[in-house]
Amino acid sequence: MSNATVHPTAIVGSLARLGKGVKIGPYCIVGDSVVLHDDVELVSHVSIDGHTEIGAGTRIFPFASIGHQPQDLKYHGEASRLVIGKRCVIRESVTINPGTENGGMLTKIGNDCLIMASAHVAHDAILGNNVIMANYVGIAGHCQIGDNVIFGGTCVIHQFTRIGAHAFIGAQSMVDGDVIPYGMAVGNRASLTGLNLVGLKRRKFDREAIHRLRAAYRLIFASEGTLRERVEDAGALFKGDALVQDVVAFIAAASDRPILMPRNGQTAE
Repeated sequence: MSNATVHPTAIVGSLARLGKGVKIGPYCIVGDSVVLHDDVELVSHVSIDGHTEIGAGTRIFPFASIGHQPQDLKYHGEASRLVIGKRCVIRESVTINPGTENGGMLTKIGNDCLIMASAHVAHDAILGNNVIMANYVGIAGHCQIGDNVIFGGTCVIHQFTRIGAHAFIGAQSMVDGDVIPYGMAVGNRASLTGLNLVGLKRRKFDREAIHRLRAAYRLIFASEGTLRERVEDAGALFKGDALVQDVVAFIAAASDRPILMPRNGQTAE
């Protein structure tokens, strides 16, 4: 167990692998197949099981349930995995499930994510780096979440949905379609309400790049022609622009969900 600190009331499986500086607080339970890398801290009353690996420096707060059996009737005990990245903060009563045979056998969360109290990440979901989930956010199975996505409180994301990098999802939204990179979605059911301009500015994106992205957004979500035609036009017109090409590639990629669109009559960004 290296130099890990384990509270006397904690129960740690004899085969669990604990890195240097790991702290396991009162009444935690850690299963045999769990790997806790250096400086992971379980504050208290944390339950971790299954084939779960938690990256260095991650802190998990009381009553979180990590790596237990997925909430999927098609799961039949397969040895699927959950991998959580470095320096994440997982707050009280969060639940995160491992993958399933029907979804690639893996749930994965990137580095530096903040998952606030009572949020849920379901089986086979893939989250990027620097994702922020406010309280009571629910990410359903098989979702793909890009880097730097922010979710307001009590959002619900439909299974198989993709959320592009740097997107913002407003509080209490129910999202049942793919949200483009740099986009902003709000509502129940959610619609695309523009670009996440505040987030882009805070992250120091170039002003001219933002202007080009806004122009491409207006073109892609204009009323003339088909979406496919407009996406192709934007890709050709902004051929050398990385942000626009991110959006073009995202829309062009195959998906089980439709692309989230602005509501009728909603002004383009």
